[in-house]
Amino acid sequence: MGYNIAMACDFFFPQPGGIESHIYQLSTKLIDRGHKVIIITHAYEGRTGVRYLTNGLKVYHVPFLVIYRATTFPTVFSFFPTFRNIIIREQIEIVHGHASLSSFCHEAILHARTMGLRTVFTDHSLFGFADAGSILTNKLLKFTLSDVDHVICVSHTCKENTVLRASLDPLMVSVIPNAVVAENFRPLSHPAYSNGPDNQLQNFNAQAATPLPHYLGPNDTITIAVISRLFYNKGTDLLIAAIPRILAAHPNVRFIIAGSGPKAIDLEQMLERNVLQDRVELLGPVRHEEVRDVMVRGHIYLHPSLTEAFGTVIVEAASCGLYVVCTQVGGIPEVLPAHMTVFAKPEEDDLVAATGKAIAALRANKVRTERFHDQVKMMYSWIDVARRTERVYDGISGVLSEAEFYGYDAADAASWSATRGRAGVQSFALIDRLKRYYGCGIWAGKLFCLCMVIDYLIFLVLEMLAPRENIDIARNWPEKTINKAEREREKKDSIG
Repeated sequence: MGYNIAMACDFFFPQPGGIESHIYQLSTKLIDRGHKVIIITHAYEGRTGVRYLTNGLKVYHVPFLVIYRATTFPTVFSFFPTFRNIIIREQIEIVHGHASLSSFCHEAILHARTMGLRTVFTDHSLFGFADAGSILTNKLLKFTLSDVDHVICVSHTCKENTVLRASLDPLMVSVIPNAVVAENFRPLSHPAYSNGPDNQLQNFNAQAATPLPHYLGPNDTITIAVISRLFYNKGTDLLIAAIPRILAAHPNVRFIIAGSGPKAIDLEQMLERNVLQDRVELLGPVRHEEVRDVMVRGHIYLHPSLTEAFGTVIVEAASCGLYVVCTQVGGIPEVLPAHMTVFAKPEEDDLVAATGKAIAALRANKVRTERFHDQVKMMYSWIDVARRTERVYDGISGVLSEAEFYGYDAADAASWSATRGRAGVQSFALIDRLKRYYGCGIWAGKLFCLCMVIDYLIFLVLEMLAPRENIDIARNWPEKTINKAEREREKKDSIG
């Protein structure tokens, strides 16, 4: 039996990005597995109200004020009437919020708990502990995660960061990585997707499913691709400092840079100062479906990020057959095997040296990038991500026993229950919720309790003024029927 799930986040299409892609891909795969999924996000230019995407995925674009980097103004309570209406109309059972900086996510989880719904939170980012922005974000996260059923992180580094920031029991946090649709990020010459062999040699290659290596001569031009939001945390300042040095040391190298952001002006000024317009091509913002077309123009993908929980874009680059140069920060070292990457410290000198090392390796033909696509396809699968997420839903809904969900020996059940809770037993009782919020700090705990009490009173008023029986139930999209053979094939694909 499937669940009715609402994904809540400020970040969703048409805005491009890793979180947006994650929510879309996970939702479509959960629909394939027999669940009902809707998306709740804010309105974008030209998109307000209800939209349907591929696979019957319904998106609610709620018209709220956007203040910074596609996040809505945090009103705390004014979203509740609209949210309650959507939840009742769609008969939602589980609310799954994404991203620490999403106002919609935090408010949706608060309101969902008030309405007696199970909740899950997925963290996609890393945050510090010292600056004012991180301190406020961490306190907000502690407020939200004090009353959530389970937390998912996209890497083990992200899990450690989230556990420390929100003072969580590590056993209440699962690690489920991102993935890619390998078919959408394929090299130009991959035999499985070519239009047809032109000669016997290509025909033999297609049958063997092993593409021919492409050798670079000493004078061939090597193109370095960069696709990123041009923000400080994405390492744009590091990139600006490194580009002139890389191009000066390697005459037959050029850059292709795609993306937009406040650092775009600094990048353009650097090109003008160093007269590098003929060797650096700025594409500006690109849509997600155009990312592959940009990547296949390059040989190396440069990722200078200063903080990253996972880094889906480097998996996409490797799938396209690019050699990856990236900073050794956050969860990036967990993403790809060593033969696909050259790591650098988040410093200018080390980034320049690592890029030079990658260029030398390609010219010496020491890296078999033509094999990367098939290897990435075997490592990452959205079907596997959806299945593991579904297991979390089973755990918080009580379908799995405590021993099955946590994986402990049944003989240790007594001692385990005495010291640990289990996913899915977060009480909805008002007094229990107040106890959890009160423990969040001397002053913050009292403020959180006040917010929760006000939220509960608003819920009672809404129940009286707009009774549930007066809200029309939305018709469901026709369910996809997956026969047993298809499910077995999915299982083999995700394992293989």
